[in-house]
Amino acid sequence: MEVHTVTAEAESFTCNAYLALGETPTLVDAGAYDGVVDAVREHTDDLDQVVLTHQHGDHVEQLDAVVDAFDPTVYAYDDHPLRDEPVTDGSEVAIGDEAFDVVYTPGHADDHVAYVSESTLFSGDVVVHDDGAFDYGSFGRTDMAGQSRERLVQSIRDLLDRLPDSVEHMYSGHGDTFSGDVRDVVETALERAEQREPKYPDE
Repeated sequence: MEVHTVTAEAESFTCNAYLALGETPTLVDAGAYDGVVDAVREHTDDLDQVVLTHQHGDHVEQLDAVVDAFDPTVYAYDDHPLRDEPVTDGSEVAIGDEAFDVVYTPGHADDHVAYVSESTLFSGDVVVHDDGAFDYGSFGRTDMAGQSRERLVQSIRDLLDRLPDSVEHMYSGHGDTFSGDVRDVVETALERAEQREPKYPDE
């Protein structure tokens, strides 16, 4: 499956938004980069759907612009004015050329989900490969209102339970993409999250 990070040129804060090409061209998160529509059009004029990992502003700010430009079907866990189809834990969604299971992974956000296929993980913010706190296995922050480290830890455990050993590509909401032993990255993130220590000094 061909995947492009269409927020790569952003100079302001945004999540990573991923364009997965194939039988079902899909944007995973819309991001906050005002050039995302043009970035998608560099690769395709046909965007079938947008799937959201969660609805924090850095993941959905440009959703209106993407919907206006491409009229895709929008999938999300929680209600949203532009949502066409709800996803729930255990749902299946086609992304690019693969079928993905939806795994409910709250803690960083109450509506957070990850998408898992036999080869690929779109993890959103529940687990990331690297960020300003850790390299090779980090996790979403839980120090803001409505967030929970305990629930995030359980979500990472749930994700591991549903993660096939064959997964070798990880596309997270922040940081770099990763190809290799994705399970090891997620297990490392879990070990760090389980220590219950603040991720950031002011947490």
